[in-house]
Amino acid sequence: MSLENRTVLVIGRSSGIAHAVVEAATKAGATVVVAGRDEVDVTDEASIAALAARLGHVDHVVSTASARARGTVETLTREAVLASFGVKAIAPIFLARHFAPLMPADGSFVFLSGASARKVMPGMLAVGGTNAALDAIVRGLAVELAPIRVNAVSPGTIDTGAYDALGPETKATLFATRSATNPARRIGAPEDIARAVLFALDSTFMTGASLGIDGGEPLV
Repeated sequence: MSLENRTVLVIGRSSGIAHAVVEAATKAGATVVVAGRDEVDVTDEASIAALAARLGHVDHVVSTASARARGTVETLTREAVLASFGVKAIAPIFLARHFAPLMPADGSFVFLSGASARKVMPGMLAVGGTNAALDAIVRGLAVELAPIRVNAVSPGTIDTGAYDALGPETKATLFATRSATNPARRIGAPEDIARAVLFALDSTFMTGASLGIDGGEPLV
């Protein structure tokens, strides 16, 4: 695919999936604008509006922003749950409000959902709820913003460094278990997700979809 003469805004951390998306989009010829937490607070509509005003025009927006609220119903805090929904489910609505007017008719949004929307796992209650909400919002935005396209990419277990906080032994055990049980028989890499994001940017007859790039993890 080619993104020549296209401007792609990538929102998220400077590492992991966001970094892989930036590299892939740049290789495809895009002019890439990267907005981390220092450039935009996606939970603040005024911050989103200010970024849109500074840019003036974009062709595509990719948001990888997240605030994971891991924990069981007994341990989750209200603040963590609200942060999770605020960053991943509410923010896309206001990103759409302020950036869709800057886009051409063939522009698009891609948001990062997650396999926990489809596979129930202990400790992933709020994360799964957030991802499921985002999948529903993507479908609604696809209708309201048409012909601008809106899609989601829904990763499974990806080795981005997000699991490092578990400690090396726990992380290794988790990855070994999931590699042994998911149909793809491996853990995903950021590049797997970046390829899917570029596919979504380029697929002009796809909108309102959530692409499961998860090694078949929800099937087992």
